[in-house]
Amino acid sequence: MPSLLIRGGRIVDPSQSLDATGDVLIRDGRVVAIGAAAVSESDAAGADEVIDAEGMIITPGLVDMHVHLREPGREEDETIETGAAAAIAGGFTSVACIPNTEPPIDTQGAVEFIHQKAARADACNVFVVACVSRDRAGKELAEIGQLVEAGAVAFTDDGSPVYDAELMRRAFEYCRMFDKPILAHEEVLELSHGGVMHEGLVSLALGLPGMPAAAEEVMIGRDIALAEVTGGRLHVMHLSTAGGVALVRRAKAQGIAVTAEATPHHFTLTDECLRQFDSNYKMSPPLRTAADVEAILDGLVDGTIDCIATDHAPHAIEKKMLELDRAPFGILGLETAVGLSITRLIVPGRLDWPRLVDAMSTLPSRILGIDRGTLAVGAVGDVTIIDPNLTWEVDASTFRSKSVNSPFHGWQLTGRAVATIVGGRVKFRLHEAAAAS
Repeated sequence: MPSLLIRGGRIVDPSQSLDATGDVLIRDGRVVAIGAAAVSESDAAGADEVIDAEGMIITPGLVDMHVHLREPGREEDETIETGAAAAIAGGFTSVACIPNTEPPIDTQGAVEFIHQKAARADACNVFVVACVSRDRAGKELAEIGQLVEAGAVAFTDDGSPVYDAELMRRAFEYCRMFDKPILAHEEVLELSHGGVMHEGLVSLALGLPGMPAAAEEVMIGRDIALAEVTGGRLHVMHLSTAGGVALVRRAKAQGIAVTAEATPHHFTLTDECLRQFDSNYKMSPPLRTAADVEAILDGLVDGTIDCIATDHAPHAIEKKMLELDRAPFGILGLETAVGLSITRLIVPGRLDWPRLVDAMSTLPSRILGIDRGTLAVGAVGDVTIIDPNLTWEVDASTFRSKSVNSPFHGWQLTGRAVATIVGGRVKFRLHEAAAAS
């Protein structure tokens, strides 16, 4: 395999507490040298390809642990091939796909299907999160052991909560045997049923049915209690409320095995956006208040919220064009996450680069138990190169995703992935993509 030398960039690798200007040399798909003066002149001269990264940020390949690829069953929205293409365009070298497909990913054959399709797409790494319950019906456990054997890295019924507390308890117990986390969609359906947005002053003014913060917080409380009693690992997906942040913070202080993620849209947008009656602002959990956004930002700063994940949820344009109460929940995220995170977190000084890379690479890898999120010598050569100063306008029509349901179309953002390297091979270059469009 050809060797690749990345020269002169700012290397930010929290797994090694490394933040310094230097080089990264990859050979045969693995990192063989990293740091200032770590690459000899003879190695540099012998590299098959050299990338000048001066002024750029070099990070371990970004990892998105919450992505809906829709295949099988809803290929009109997205496919594994188009989703993986969107991932590398956004700077992600690895994604974990969520099993609310049709049929759901609840068998060994289904896991193997995803792996085969991802290998054929030959873009980013695709890790599989399998179902907690058979058919995501919440009635009986899926074959956890067999799914782990097939390669599942975690378990979730995302899109729906695991409603039966006894089933959830047993799921924690089984997953603990294999040291796998449960990624929980936290929602009490009786409280949120029929809602299209956050329940509050804006929903009242607009006359729209609401989804109260309590619907999320009550279920978070239940699952924290179950994680504590079983010793299982709970990961709270798309945390969106101030009360939820407080619950996770308290659980961590008590030593309970709880982690959490937030999405760029939940730390960027508020329920005020729904005044436009635009279904691209309709998501679950819904956009909340400015106070909730501030709590999410604080949670990212103090580490209560471990990760940034996109909850990339593509929908064909004709579905999102329906009336607000009929349109599906969800927006795209893969191709705007880096820009939004830099614009909202780095530029105003909320986070520094090591913390952001930790949230978007190292910690997701650690939670999922995958061998990514590091540029240590011997590690897989997955690298993201980011231009932190590049200003650009979001144009959903140029997305590599099959869908265009983004509320950020037309936004001006700062910072973007300019190269995505998977296993030592350059899979995406921004200037080449721009030239082709």
